[in-house]
Formats: sequence, structure tokens, C-alpha cells
Amino acid sequence: MYQQIMEQIKQRIAVGDWPPKTPLPSVRELATETKVSIITVKRAYLELGREGVIVTQQGKGSWVNDTLDLTILQKEELIQHLEQAGKLAKSLAIPENKILQMIKQFME
Repeated sequence: MYQQIMEQIKQRIAVGDWPPKTPLPSVRELATETKVSIITVKRAYLELGREGVIVTQQGKGSWVNDTLDLTILQKEELIQHLEQAGKLAKSLAIPENKILQMIKQFME
């Protein structure tokens, strides 16, 4: 569950919802909001801190790291979307060349 919280936070950062220096909800607030235990949220914040995605200071809270390289998170986000699109295209029996054509169209 903590990994899902981590992915959701990374996604919000990658798409620009939470730019650098944005304060994150407190552990208690996020636990209440997501209906998970405080321990689960603490673990997610700890792991995000280890990865350098967020900064946490005792008594001051957590916020998006302002030295974070957003391109890494954005590439991870893109890969996840492409993976989902690929699986969906396969289930719909859409040929590879058609998918590539669609991607090219969206890049123009």
C-alpha cells in the first residue's frame, strides 16, 4: 500500500500538480484522506525521502525536494502510461504500426 502512495505522490510531482517546495499533507492528514494507517504513510514518506523526492524535517513537515530532477520522474510517468497503452492496444488487437502512428500524431 505504501508503494501506491509513493507512486501517487510521484505522479502528482511529475505532472506538475506539486512543484518543488510544495508542502505535502501531514502524515496524519494523508492517512485520514487515503484511509490507511499512519505507519503506511510514514513508510511512504521515508522511502520518498531516501529517494530524494521529498524532504522531511521533524516538526516542520514534508515538501517536494527543490533539487529534484523532474525529468526522471516524468520519464517514469511516461513509461507507465506507455506500458498501459501497450497492454490495452494488445487486448484490442491494434497492430504495432497503428500504435506508433497514433503516438506520432500526438507528438505533432
